[in-house]
Formats: sequence, C-alpha cells, structure tokens
Amino acid sequence: MLNLKSVYYYFLAIKISSLKFLKKIYFKTNFYKRSLVSLTPRQFYFYPNTFLLSSITNSENFSFNLSDIDPYTLWIKQNSIREEESLHNFLWLNLISRKNDAAIIQKIITQWIYKNSSYKKTVWNSSITSKRIISWILNAEIILNSTNKNFKEIFFQSIVIQINHLKKNFKFENSDSKKIELLTAILLSGLVFKEYFDNFNFSLKELKKIIENFFDKDGFPKNRNPNDLIKFSKYLILIKECSKDAQQYVPDYLEEIIDKNLSCLITIKTPINQMPLFNGATEIKMDKYLNYIERLNYNCKKNKNLVGQIQILKNQKSSVFFDIGGPPKKKFSGAYQLGPLSFEYFFNNQKIITNCGYGKQISKKAKLVSRLTSAQSTLCLNDTSVTKLERNKIINRTFGAFIKNSFNVFDINFNNDDLNLIASASHNAYEKKFGYIHKRFLSISKKSSELKGSDFLIKKRNISSNVNYHIRFHLYPGIYATETIGGNSILIQIDKNKSLIFSSPNQKISLEKSIFLGRNQILNNFCITINGNLSDKSQTIDWEIKKNN
Repeated sequence: MLNLKSVYYYFLAIKISSLKFLKKIYFKTNFYKRSLVSLTPRQFYFYPNTFLLSSITNSENFSFNLSDIDPYTLWIKQNSIREEESLHNFLWLNLISRKNDAAIIQKIITQWIYKNSSYKKTVWNSSITSKRIISWILNAEIILNSTNKNFKEIFFQSIVIQINHLKKNFKFENSDSKKIELLTAILLSGLVFKEYFDNFNFSLKELKKIIENFFDKDGFPKNRNPNDLIKFSKYLILIKECSKDAQQYVPDYLEEIIDKNLSCLITIKTPINQMPLFNGATEIKMDKYLNYIERLNYNCKKNKNLVGQIQILKNQKSSVFFDIGGPPKKKFSGAYQLGPLSFEYFFNNQKIITNCGYGKQISKKAKLVSRLTSAQSTLCLNDTSVTKLERNKIINRTFGAFIKNSFNVFDINFNNDDLNLIASASHNAYEKKFGYIHKRFLSISKKSSELKGSDFLIKKRNISSNVNYHIRFHLYPGIYATETIGGNSILIQIDKNKSLIFSSPNQKISLEKSIFLGRNQILNNFCITINGNLSDKSQTIDWEIKKNN
C-alpha cells in the first residue's frame, strides 16, 4: 500500500522514466546530434594544474601501460561494464607517465571521437561524460603537446559537444552526487574557453542551489552518508582551485562550504583513516586525500565531537562512533541504512566492532541485505528492521529504495567528566509495532579505556507479548573470536599478543558467522550476539569490552 508521499514519488518516477525513455530515442537522432554542435573554441585560455585531478583518480584501477596499447583496438567492447566505464571516463590519463608520447594519446582520443560521436548509453552516461571532460581538460597540456591543427579542432569540438549534452540534460538529473560532477565539467569548460564563459556563471549559480539543499548547517550531507562528504569536498576543492588559477572570483559560499566539509571530514575520520560505515558508506582509503589537502595548504579544524548526527567518544586508546541521528528526509534516504544507535569501536588504532558496510557495488541482494537493521551493530526485535523500504521497482530504479516510515531519536545526551566519556540516546522505531523504546548508553573509561554499554528496552504499550531481541556486535574482518569455557563471555583476539573480553552478565551470548560488505566484495567475519525474550516487560542488558589481562 503506497502512502501519499510514495504515490507522489511513484508518479514522479513514471514521469522521469518516460522522459528518459523518450530522450534515449531522441539522443540517437541526427537532429539531436546536430543540436549539440556549436562554435568551436580557438584555444585554451589556461591549463589547469594536473595535480588537482589526483584526488579523484584511483591508481589501484590502472592496470595497463600506454606503450602496450593499440589505439585502433582499444575501444572494442570490454569484458565488463565496470571495465568499460573505467576506460571511457579517461581518468587513467592522470596516471600515465608525463614522458609518454603525446602522439599516442592523440591517436587514442581521435579513435574514441570517431567511434563515439553518436550517443551510446554507457559511453554518454552523464557521470562518465563528466569525468571524461574533467580528465581531458586537466590533462590538456600533455594531450595538446606538439599537436596539429586538425586534432586540436576535433578535440575542442568534441569537448563542446559533450558539454552541451550535459547542459541540456542537467535539469533531468536527480542525484546531487552526480550533479556535482556535471557542474565541475561544465564550469571547467567556461574557464578554459573564453567563448563559453557563461558556463562558468551557470555552474556557480546551480552549485549554490545544491550546497543550500544538500548540506546541513555544519556542512555534512543531509543524506548522512560520509562517503558523499568525501566526494563533494573533492569536487568543490577542484572547482575552487581551478577558479583561482584562472584568476576568477571564488564566491564566499564556496569557501565556506569547503571549510565546513573538511572540518566534518577531519572530525569524523577514524583512527585507520577511513570513514565510519554508516548510511551508505563503504571503505575508502583516505591517506592519499589527506596528503592532497595538506599539499594544498588547507587548514582543517575539527568540530567538537558531533558531526552528521554521529557522536564521537575518543580517548588515547579507545574510540567510538555512535549514530544518534534519525533517518533523513525521504528524498535523501535512498542509501540510508536502518541502524539507529549503531556504533563502531576502535581500540589501539584497530577496528574491533563495525557495521557491515554498504553492498551497492556487489549486487542488488547485497545492497538490500546491507541496509537491514541486522547488518548494523545495534538492536533488532523479532528479526525485523526499524522501518520498511520502498519495494516499488519504478521508484527504486529512479530514486533508490526510500524509507517508507520515519521515526524519532530523542533524549540525546553527551557528558565528558573526569572519569568517563558518556553518550546516550533513545529511538521509538519499534514502539508502534512492538510497544518498546530502545535506549542505548555507551561509556569509555578514561583510566582503563574499557567500553561499557547498556541497552534499555522500555515497554510503553501493550501490543505484543512475544518479542525476541538480538543485539549484534559485528567484528571487523581479520578479528577472530572464541567462546570462553564458561560460556558467559567472548575472547576477541586482535593479534597474537593482544586480546579483549566481551561479557554480558546473566545474558545468553553466542558467536555467529556474518558477512562484511564494506569493501565492495563479500568477506566472512564473526558477530557477537546477545539474544533473549522480553517476556512482556522492560529489560536492561548490560555489556562491556575490556582488556584481557
């Protein structure tokens, strides 16, 4: 049964899907192809710094040498869509040796233009096209080295045609994450080509709208996805630095949002230089990016201890990242993972307790599984998630699987006293169906670094008399665990000489097999579970993780 908001998005999805279908037919016509042709620029006004692209490229995906490439066979269909996308976005240009012969690059690009001058679904995908233009422009100095007039003309003309395609279809793009890519490409064309300076002004105008719509007052994405914080900051810095190099005005709102983004990023960065796995995040190595912003002399100031509704408890040995936020608004919930009051725990700069991560790049099934409450280190009642996801195929295909119903997180508290770091919060997601409120209390001892927790299951309404609870603590891949002889605790083996003890008095503790989806592949790991029956009453479950002396 669709509620009113779902009905709205259903008909909007039908409209968007119909337009996309008609556009794909239109894109393949000669009329559309001719409509993209406009004035060919005479020259580059300036050459952007190639280093600015290094934060977006991924050296791990670069697996071929340019000298081994045959320009005339390179664009034969690839083995997989991912491989095809990686090749056609041209980001690999930034990873080749600067000593490579420009003539080889020119032949490769010439063949690409010859074979892909007409619309093709994958090749002309807005995200791939944007990355391709960005890479071409930032690598133009090597591409145009010792070039002839004919290549320069077809190269400039191809850039303009692709930019015109992006501009014509910008208003039909639903994803703010993709919009930032489009605007970066369009803005760069306005910087390097005097004839298209209007593209620069257009991009700044649209960029301001996105910034106002997509970020909260602290500069954290409203969809609460830490990965989008990284992505946006990369593109915003690229826009700012290129604008400065071109001696163009950098708006105050752009300076301000970059400062806020980086402040959030440094604050939420975990001890292993990654983002915590909340709300659509996967593991991204940040060392390269942190070096990048340092080289650009960005002075990143930490926020206090809370960003993106993630509370941070940290002392010398232990760190906890605690999700005390409710679900985002429906339009921002397409990747929201259903894990209120979930947490991740680090000890001695090693990750111990984790969420399962977001399985989007693995499969549709992995993506769905990773969004369930059971995939997070938090409470689950009767093996159900805290809310339902849209299952309508048209809505999901257009916007992603939105949440159907919202809930509230309340009674949020944080205390930093002489002895402990303490945080607590409650949510009512299970109240309507089961009659219970869940409150979680976390505390780190400043003296011993022990982590203590309490989960309060508070009965508010008489609805169901048979309610089972599972509190899951997913262990990070590579962390091994065994049940102790007494059966009332779990030994967590970090390495040969270092271990922790997990215990929960008077509770049934078990060690289960689990899966980890945070690295875009399925990995096996362990999960500590406390389970029992509420017996139609309130209950408090205490637990702790401490050093094994």
